[in-house]
Amino acid sequence: MTAVTLGPEGTYSHRAATAVADDDEIHFRQSVTAIVDAVDAGEHDRGIIPIENSIEGSVTESLDALAEYDVAVVREIVTPIRHALLAQGPEFDTIASHSQALAQCRSYLEQKYPEATLEAVASTAQGVEFARDDPSMAGIGHPANAGNGTDLEVLAEDIQDRDSNATRFFAVAPAEERSNGGGKTSLVVYPNANYPGLLLELLEPFADRAINLTRVESRPSGQRLGDYVFHIDIEAGLYESRTVDALEEIEDLAENGWVRRLGSYDTEHVVE
Repeated sequence: MTAVTLGPEGTYSHRAATAVADDDEIHFRQSVTAIVDAVDAGEHDRGIIPIENSIEGSVTESLDALAEYDVAVVREIVTPIRHALLAQGPEFDTIASHSQALAQCRSYLEQKYPEATLEAVASTAQGVEFARDDPSMAGIGHPANAGNGTDLEVLAEDIQDRDSNATRFFAVAPAEERSNGGGKTSLVVYPNANYPGLLLELLEPFADRAINLTRVESRPSGQRLGDYVFHIDIEAGLYESRTVDALEEIEDLAENGWVRRLGSYDTEHVVE
């Protein structure tokens, strides 16, 4: 099985992908959209994309890609995020990392390096590579990214603002692999409507059947101002009759739009 995720090697996405495929079967892209597109096109069996961080919230590019492409979510992978400051030495003037990593370490950086320039790059691993090539730069990433320690030092570990920092990743697959079995389900709902009480009407079918909502988020549809797509995660499988009944109501409400069942899945924790 081949998997594709955010590169280069050493990203947290790469670490999550090792739960799905062997290292020599993991390939890389530079954007979430490119990953989902590769799975949709049949180029790879699985795509591993970050969906939500416990500090910074949802990854909007992932939400938009799941609304754009008809793919399935077949697994959820949760991994703790351990950020370290990596550099060739203690003297540097720029700190490079993914924008979410910089935000997750905001308090530490403001306290310890208030004069440093913060540079957002495509991934944590890319920031570390910049630090490896340039002594004036530091990177933020997993401490293992320092390698054997001959070119980069781990100046500080666990610099994230909260010890509970963790990220959810989705394993996406071709649409025909969508499963009805699992403890959680993700949906994308585009009602193509806007009136008072719409969101309440979309959520009531779940509440009426004691289905717990674990996430509800809106994203602009791109069709017109004030028009939204809703991403909904529930603690129930598509195989359950209560889920079937709830979705029948929601499809009636979204008769001018659409409802996409991304699939049901279980959660796996990767702690390395």
